Amino acid sequence: MPKSVSAGRRALLKKSVEPVDVTKLRNVGDLLEQFGKTSIQARNLGKALHVWENALTDPKRPTIFLGLAGPLIAAGLREVIRDLIEWGVVDVVVSTGAVLYQDLYQTIGGRHWVGSPDADDVKLRELYLDRIYDTYVDEVKFQDTDRALGKITEQFPPRPASSREYLGFLGSKFDDPRSILATAARRGIPVFSPALIDSSIGIGLTLHYQANRGRPRFLLDAVRDNYELVQILAHSERTAVVYIGGGTPKNWINDGIVMANYAFGREGEGHFYALQLTTDVPHWGGLSGSTLDEAQSWGKISKKATRSMAHLDASIGLPLLAAGLWDHRSRWQPRRRLTFDWTDDEVEIR
Repeated sequence: MPKSVSAGRRALLKKSVEPVDVTKLRNVGDLLEQFGKTSIQARNLGKALHVWENALTDPKRPTIFLGLAGPLIAAGLREVIRDLIEWGVVDVVVSTGAVLYQDLYQTIGGRHWVGSPDADDVKLRELYLDRIYDTYVDEVKFQDTDRALGKITEQFPPRPASSREYLGFLGSKFDDPRSILATAARRGIPVFSPALIDSSIGIGLTLHYQANRGRPRFLLDAVRDNYELVQILAHSERTAVVYIGGGTPKNWINDGIVMANYAFGREGEGHFYALQLTTDVPHWGGLSGSTLDEAQSWGKISKKATRSMAHLDASIGLPLLAAGLWDHRSRWQPRRRLTFDWTDDEVEIR
């Protein structure tokens, strides 16, 4: 064998795959560490935990953004997401409106019911039941939630506001310790939804609009959302992103860091830590499946970023990651919480 070939082989064959040994596991954190020494998506998920822990222990105290998309509440992840906020392992939440609406639907008394993907959907329609793959939700309770949101919005000052301010207002109206929005409001965590009207919250706002046509009313200012997000990014020395799913939250947070860097004078880089769980794939060219490496070409992810992208269902991956973080909490606790002091659309972060 030529020496050049031998040298090339030695350079590549430095670390072997280590089989998972379940007899040595004490907790889920141990399992994910073993995953990191295996292959395929198990390795990527193990690395994702490592990326998140690195962000939590970085002395530069990165601001961690959590992007949420997909049927996460129907999948049973409501309290997992709530716990991430309560523990302080994320600092800012950006979500689709649907995730937040279904959080409110459960706060108001709705439930998600075990169903079947093989159900007769015409029959379900007759029974006022909506299907999310193998889960049922109550259309009657959805309508009750829509009307409740419309009425609650009457209490908001009749002026323009960002989704961050409006969602904080909604969260403050409910004393539900299991709620994502209520927990974020109590902890002072900003929650944005850049496509809020593309959800049933938008239906509630439309009812509010209908009841107040021709009168002063709440106005959703989507461009102010952009400005407020960029304020947070511009004041953050370093940032990290955790994307569950993809969609608008992923694109919006990524665009925000570019805007902060070239339009708002932020002297920094793209996101320094990045991890994503997604079932989408890159070869269709869509944003949800686009790789974190591809984002480096746009300046959205730092050239030096620690990153991991795991292609798997969030209903499996996110509880494992959350459990791993909890099992390893001695590594990152206590973590200083950020305080966001808002004056109109400007924020001071302490």
